[in-house]
Amino acid sequence: PPQPGYGAPPPQGQPGYGAPPPQQGYGQAPPQGAPYGAAPPQPGYGAPPPQGQPGYGAPPQQGYGQAPPQGAPYGAQPGYAPPPGGQHPPQPGYGQQPPPGQGYGAPPPGQAPGQAPRAHPVAAAQIVDAAFAGMALEPVYHGTVVDASPFDPEADAEVLRKAMKGMGCDKKALIRVIGNRSARQRLIVAKQFKTMYGKDLHKNIRAETGGKFEDLLMACMTDPYEFDAKNLRKAMKGMGTDEAVLIETICTRTNAEIAKIKEAYARIFPKRDLEKDVVSETGGRFKRVLVSALQGAREEHVSVDHAKALREAQELHQAGEKKWGTDESKFLQIIGLRSYPQLRATFEEYKKISKYDLVRSIEREMSGDLKRSMKAMVQTAVDRPGYFAERIHASMDGMGTADDDLQRLIVSRSEIDMVEIKERFMQLFKKSLGRMVKGDTSGNYECLLLTLTKEQGGL
Repeated sequence: PPQPGYGAPPPQGQPGYGAPPPQQGYGQAPPQGAPYGAAPPQPGYGAPPPQGQPGYGAPPQQGYGQAPPQGAPYGAQPGYAPPPGGQHPPQPGYGQQPPPGQGYGAPPPGQAPGQAPRAHPVAAAQIVDAAFAGMALEPVYHGTVVDASPFDPEADAEVLRKAMKGMGCDKKALIRVIGNRSARQRLIVAKQFKTMYGKDLHKNIRAETGGKFEDLLMACMTDPYEFDAKNLRKAMKGMGTDEAVLIETICTRTNAEIAKIKEAYARIFPKRDLEKDVVSETGGRFKRVLVSALQGAREEHVSVDHAKALREAQELHQAGEKKWGTDESKFLQIIGLRSYPQLRATFEEYKKISKYDLVRSIEREMSGDLKRSMKAMVQTAVDRPGYFAERIHASMDGMGTADDDLQRLIVSRSEIDMVEIKERFMQLFKKSLGRMVKGDTSGNYECLLLTLTKEQGGL
C-alpha cells in the first residue's frame, strides 16, 4: 500500500511515529502469525512498564542496609543516598568528603538538629541515571547522638553547675546533658560555663567524678579529631605499641578525617609529627600500610570502571592465591588507593574467579598486623558497621572488659554510624549491644554508655 507523505497523519488504527508499541497482556491471543505460547511483545526503550510492574531502576524491596519507609522509627535500617547533585547528598562518613560547613559526624544537610534521621527516598530516575553513568550509590549512616533541638547552652550550663555545686554531685544530671548533646554542642556548653561562672567545666567534672565514669565523660567533652589524635599518641607512647588502635583509627578514616586528625595531632603535640611517630613505632609491610593510609589520598569519585574492576580482581588473584608467596605490594596498591565503590566492584569480580572472598584470602595469605590492617581496609569498604560491631564485641568478650577500647569505640562512632552498628551487632551476635553493655558494666558508667547508644536503660 502507498506510504503517507512526510508529516501526514498515520493510517487509521496505526500508532504515530515514535509512539510506544501497543501492549499485550499475558493470556491474550498472540498477534497474527506469532506462535502459540510466545511472550507478548516488550515495550520499546523508554516506554513505561506494564501496569503493576516496577520500572527499571525502581527501589528494591526493603532489606538490611536499605532505607526505612518514610516515618519509620529512629534506628531503622539505612538507605542509599542519591548520587552527587541529587536533592539529598549523603551524610559524610568513611570514604566520603564532608560538604563545606558540615563537621565530623554531623547530621546530613537538611536534617533538623535533634531529629531522628529520615529516610531519603531515591527517585527511580536518579537510580537509572546513576546506573547509566556507572556510579555506585553510597550507603547513608546515622548516629545515635545528634544535635539537640532546641539547644540552650545557658540552660545546660546552669544544670551542670547546679549538679556539681555544694556537697555531692548529681551524676544523672551530668548524663542527661552530656549524653544527649553532640560533641559540637558540648564544647559550646563548656565555653558558656566558663563565661557564666569563671570555672573550667572539664576540671569541675574531674573534681566531682572518678574512675571509668570520669574517663567516659572526658572523652565526650573532647573534640572528635583531638580525641582520635590523643588515642593515637597514647597507643604509641611509652613501652610497646597498641597496633590495634592504629589500625582501627588510621585504616578506617576518610581523607578529610585523616587531614583533620593530623592537624589536631600537630596542634596538641607541637614537637611531633604523626607520620614520623608511626614510622618509628611500626615496621615492615605493616608500616607501609599505615603510611599509605596517612597520606589521605584515596580516590573518592563515585563512578565505577567495571573493566578495571575485573582486571584488578585478576591481579589480586594472581598476587595471592595463584602465587607462591604473596605480593603484598599489589594488594596495597589496589586496596589502599581505589575508592570504596570501585573496591566493592573489584571484590565482586574477585569472588567470581576465586574459591574465597577477599577477606578470607587475606586471612589465608597474610598474618599478624599486616593481615589485620588489610582486613580493616576491605571491611571498611564492604561492611563498615560490621567491622566496628566486631571491634565493640571484642572489647567486652571473654573475661573482663577492655574499657579503653569500649569507650573509644562508643564515643567515636556515636555521632556517625552507631544506628547501623547496633543492627549489625544484633545480626552477628544474636544479642543487643545494650544487653552486652549491661552485662559488662555498671552504675553511672553503664548508664552513660546506654545513653550514648540510645539503648534501654539510658537517660
